[in-house]
Amino acid sequence: MIGSRRRSRSNINVWPGYVDALSALLMLVIFMLLVYVVSQLYLSQTLSDRNSELASLNQRLNEISQLLGLEQDKSEALEQQMLTVQSSFSDSQAQNEDLQDRLEASRNQLMQQTADAEARAERLANMNQELDDKDELSVSQQNMIMRLSNQIASLQNQLQQITTALNLQKEMTADKEGELENVSRRLNTLLAERVNQLEQYQSEFFSRLRNILAANENIRVVGDRFLLPSELLFASGSAQLGTEGKRELDKLAGVLLEVVKTIPADLDWILRIDGHTDRIPINTPQFPSNWELSTARAVSVVRYLAGQGVPQNRMVAAGFGEFFPVAQGTTADALQKNRRIEIKLTDR
Repeated sequence: MIGSRRRSRSNINVWPGYVDALSALLMLVIFMLLVYVVSQLYLSQTLSDRNSELASLNQRLNEISQLLGLEQDKSEALEQQMLTVQSSFSDSQAQNEDLQDRLEASRNQLMQQTADAEARAERLANMNQELDDKDELSVSQQNMIMRLSNQIASLQNQLQQITTALNLQKEMTADKEGELENVSRRLNTLLAERVNQLEQYQSEFFSRLRNILAANENIRVVGDRFLLPSELLFASGSAQLGTEGKRELDKLAGVLLEVVKTIPADLDWILRIDGHTDRIPINTPQFPSNWELSTARAVSVVRYLAGQGVPQNRMVAAGFGEFFPVAQGTTADALQKNRRIEIKLTDR
């Protein structure tokens, strides 16, 4: 009995179970492959769309650059036109003054000749009164009267011509003034657009730098300037940058280089680096006064930023010594606030 049971157990077939397990495993592998293929297709499509967007953005940037170039050409043409109009206006003013002088001289001459003619006419009247008793004037007297009449008529004709020329010159001057005002208005509009454009880049630079340097509580913002304490960049009485200061300047250089890529080449901008000290005087062989110390620190910052790739022709360093404090008094806190490096993106 026991032997028959053992024989029945050994005859049981387990292969269908293995086949089912393998089939399920195979289906799982196929499903994973399908998921992988679909995700790769979706990722490829996404990358293709982004490449298309990047190409479109590059095309728009090229168009904007071309438009800015055209605006620059228009601005130069307007400036040249304004110079021409100003020159013409100056010439017109000179001609106007000359005509006025000539008119005044002619008027004086006419008045003098008129007075002479009136005096002669009085004399003629007297002569006529004396000759009333006679039947006719002599031939010489008639000729004299005729000459005087012709002279008066000629002078009146000259006065009329001068008056007409003066009125014409006034009209031309008024036209030149209107044209000059129009050119000035257009030029001021272009200059205002340039200023607004620089202010946009200033705002972008200011916003990015604020976000990056916000983690350092020692860095302050006053108006459109960043104030970095000297202790963050230099040791006491030194103009050599420290390790921590270089790290902060690396952040500044990174932001500036990103913004510079978007600023048009014809936009005249600079990065101002101003050095300031406290009111405590210094007198060392290297720095005889706070002037030298503040200037040397500003130059050190400029040289370091230039080494990070910032264009040298777009930076300026200035030292103000202790003469422009941001905090009054002689407390430790006030002195610490006045020892600073100020950074500002502005126009030249």
